Amino acid sequence: MENSKLELILASTSPRRRELLSHLRIPFQILSQNVDEVSDAVDPSAFSLEIADMKGQAVYDLLRQENPKKNYFVISADTIVTHQGKIYGKPKDVSEAREFLSELSGTTHSVYTAVVVKMVCNGTESGFSFAEESKVTFNKISQDLMERYLATNDSLDKAGAYGIQGPSLTFISKVDGCYSNVVGFPLSRFVFETAQFLQQNFPREASWFKLFAS
Repeated sequence: MENSKLELILASTSPRRRELLSHLRIPFQILSQNVDEVSDAVDPSAFSLEIADMKGQAVYDLLRQENPKKNYFVISADTIVTHQGKIYGKPKDVSEAREFLSELSGTTHSVYTAVVVKMVCNGTESGFSFAEESKVTFNKISQDLMERYLATNDSLDKAGAYGIQGPSLTFISKVDGCYSNVVGFPLSRFVFETAQFLQQNFPREASWFKLFAS
């Protein structure tokens, strides 16, 4: 088992994902690579999974090239907002953020976060992926409230032009599903999926938390 220790890598610089993953109390490193976040998929689940896979593959390839004998557990993720067939990523500027929020105002929309894990252990490559959906309902956003929110710049680096853990709470009336999924990383689902996956590759009597290097 000692030779199977895994280096946990978060392929994201998102402070929100870093904070959520840190709740596991497992040491991890952060490494990200720039990729073109473009997909032709129209299904939101497939769209987010494709982007998350691209992010993870870029980091995984780099690590394998630099340290081919190490064991890695690379986590990547992508969050999107979708409503009436339209996929909302991060707005390019305040004007587009205003457009996004105006379209989502007074509606219930879906938030998808895809998680992709790429693992190599003692030369054997494997992995798993999933996408979680939550639904978020906005009250009607008044013009004054919209402008006050946009002035915070909270909308500019977040899918759908809002972050649930910030000042957008002034117009979010309901969340149906996993809260951390809307933040950007479905932590409970990740724990469940990871435990299921690792139990198929390591003795069931071993705690999967012990598989990660400390």
